[in-house]
Amino acid sequence: MSATGAADATTVPDIMARKGGTPLVCLTAYTTPVAALAEKHCDVVLVGDSVGMVLHGLPSTLGVTMEMMILHGQAARRGVENALLVVDMPFGSYEESPSQAFRNAARLMAETGCAAVKLEGGESMRETIAFLAARGIPVMGHVGLTPQAVNAFGGYKVQGRGEAAERIGRDALAVAEAGAFAVVLEKVPDSLARSITAEIPIPTIGIGASPACDGQILVVDDILGMFTAFRPKFVKRYAELGSEADAAIAVYAEEVRARRFPDESHVFADAPKSGGKETA
Repeated sequence: MSATGAADATTVPDIMARKGGTPLVCLTAYTTPVAALAEKHCDVVLVGDSVGMVLHGLPSTLGVTMEMMILHGQAARRGVENALLVVDMPFGSYEESPSQAFRNAARLMAETGCAAVKLEGGESMRETIAFLAARGIPVMGHVGLTPQAVNAFGGYKVQGRGEAAERIGRDALAVAEAGAFAVVLEKVPDSLARSITAEIPIPTIGIGASPACDGQILVVDDILGMFTAFRPKFVKRYAELGSEADAAIAVYAEEVRARRFPDESHVFADAPKSGGKETA
């Protein structure tokens, strides 16, 4: 039974048991209605710190706060009953020490009702992940391109090419050995993702990695065409809601200016017609 109390809800052990099996379907969500849609089809719903960029207009994830993650985590929780809900730990909330990480992870779980947290980093986070796991906080790792370290990387560049592949491999193994239940591999070469997936005992979740990963995750606003500031190579658009919304708003604006909206069907009379029903 998960944090929702639903007997058939997906649990952390359920996710771990999917290693090498049917690929895990994971998607971000930041609001109640989108989370409700995502959980109908997904095994994992992630409240990612990408919310800072796609909903709040920040230039990166570095400005995301605990309060933002809690607010959106609570919203997503109201829409999720059966999927595993995971919430990102924001930049600066866990790097200082394992104790700092525990306090903030415990707060995220207590105030959002999520089942697990996700944090970025490999070998440098080994002690922190082990500290959290030993205290009952399930951790999803994240290695390769870690967006919170974008300044250190010099941009959103592919990680793990050439000699750097060994470092990424060590990071993934460290995360697994420390007790994480799964690890996100972001923007790493296909061959490296395949090798890591074959070598470590926990599920790998790819984003710009490989179809051989144990699961895949994307940002919901990317796949729906709502976030258009930039489009990574690894994103596939499954809809173009952004352009559809733009067209709809344009028609609305035109009708308002031409006084075609509202018309008689959208306004209220002094009294309802005899025998008729008036909708809200």
